[in-house]
Amino acid sequence: MIMDTTSYWRRSSVLPRFKKINSDCTVEVVVIGAGITGTTAAYLLKKSGHTVALLERGRCGGFDTANTTAHVTCVTDIRLHELVRKFDKETAQAVWEGGRGAINLVFNNVRNENIHCDFAWVPGYLCSASEANPKKDRQSLEKDCDLAKELGFPAEFMHSVPLLHRCGVKFPHQAKFHPLKYLAALLRTIPGKGSYIFENTESTEIQAEPLEVKTGKNRIRCSYVVLATHNPLMGTTNLASATLFQTKLFLYTSYAVGAKIPANTAPEASFWDTGEPYNYLRVDRCRGFDYAILGGEDHKTGQIKKTVSVYAGLERKLKRLIPAAKIDARWSGQVIETVDGLPYIGESADRQFIATGFSGNGMTFGTLAAMMAVDAFLNRENPWQKLFDVHRKKVFGGAMNYLRENKDYPRYLLQNWFAHAEGKSLRSLRPNEGKILQLEGKKVAAYRDASGKISLCSPVCTHLKCIVGWNDGEKTWDCPCHGSRFAATGEVLTGPAEQPLKQIDLPDK
Repeated sequence: MIMDTTSYWRRSSVLPRFKKINSDCTVEVVVIGAGITGTTAAYLLKKSGHTVALLERGRCGGFDTANTTAHVTCVTDIRLHELVRKFDKETAQAVWEGGRGAINLVFNNVRNENIHCDFAWVPGYLCSASEANPKKDRQSLEKDCDLAKELGFPAEFMHSVPLLHRCGVKFPHQAKFHPLKYLAALLRTIPGKGSYIFENTESTEIQAEPLEVKTGKNRIRCSYVVLATHNPLMGTTNLASATLFQTKLFLYTSYAVGAKIPANTAPEASFWDTGEPYNYLRVDRCRGFDYAILGGEDHKTGQIKKTVSVYAGLERKLKRLIPAAKIDARWSGQVIETVDGLPYIGESADRQFIATGFSGNGMTFGTLAAMMAVDAFLNRENPWQKLFDVHRKKVFGGAMNYLRENKDYPRYLLQNWFAHAEGKSLRSLRPNEGKILQLEGKKVAAYRDASGKISLCSPVCTHLKCIVGWNDGEKTWDCPCHGSRFAATGEVLTGPAEQPLKQIDLPDK
């Protein structure tokens, strides 16, 4: 039986459809990527009177935005006391203020556009992990609470957080929403009056002089480009700079399960714990029942192949927490960590804006990045411009983290190149299965679909030549070195790779 890994958001929303580009055009700004960052940026540009072309390689909604759990919060993945220790109180306050500003923008967009996206103001609870040292956890949580109040953010220390019954901190006035219902409404406002949305339209090259984006046979002339592709495209940046920048990004896969639960079993709220990796939960009110989404089990992308078992572990956790939960959805997304815990948002080259490294705060940092992109295009100062500078040299407390994260590249490069193939015959492939096989003296990434059709690709990742591995839960080829993901038939799903796996002809035997 094939596991359905369609996210709850995709199942419960209908996105508008847009045509593929079929002619050249000219706009002021090209935005590549129609997730939370790109769609919000295109919406804000259009609202401010500028022309924009929003491009999406597949369907709008974004690969990662559609696979989020959509916590809308200023509470960052990096703990508040850690932010203060690494930087200072002023920096920590600015980071959280950025999140708060993003939440307010989402709320204003919902109100001004009359968007029905299940937006709700809810408390967020940061609580002790079940296996944590209670005394040590209590002290760090009390420190976070005191710092939050000192920096102007409402917070309350609790000896017992609702549902979880562990000590924690309550942060009022956080939010949650349905991300694709929200994006659907923004998308409908963008086309017209010289602005466009093009789906199934891949950016194949960005030319600097004159600035234009090539999409196969067509070209879009512009004066500014926003790369909103989660993991940024190289664009006009030279190869050496783009490769060096990639070493500052660490791609992790995170998992989620959704379940119907009896009404009023738990408070409508968001929860996170202090574990590493941490677990996160949201509870929504629905008609006749509530819906719970539990996420976690993070690992470096491509470094666990038996992902079906990861889902099973998450399901057990949810069942222990809410025994009556009826699990009906499973999906995964990708989060990008950085050396110092802060995102990279700004210009990577002249007239080229990128945004990445949002960690677990994609909804807020993605929205903030869109605001910053508009300011950059208009040459306006932005209060977070220096803080999130793409070219920042000083890495606060991150040198060892940089070395630890990047040791994976040479290790997996060598390990997988010299690893034994999983077989020497296509007959060993079951339906909906992929394997690295040794065929006619060469390693091949082989996949058999449900109908029996076989696809053969080179297993060499087109980014930096690591060998991909089969992800049995998602039915994808994942790179363990830098986190690129490819469809079972070789197409790029997420970068840093920009080219598909090379197709290989089917052998005669």
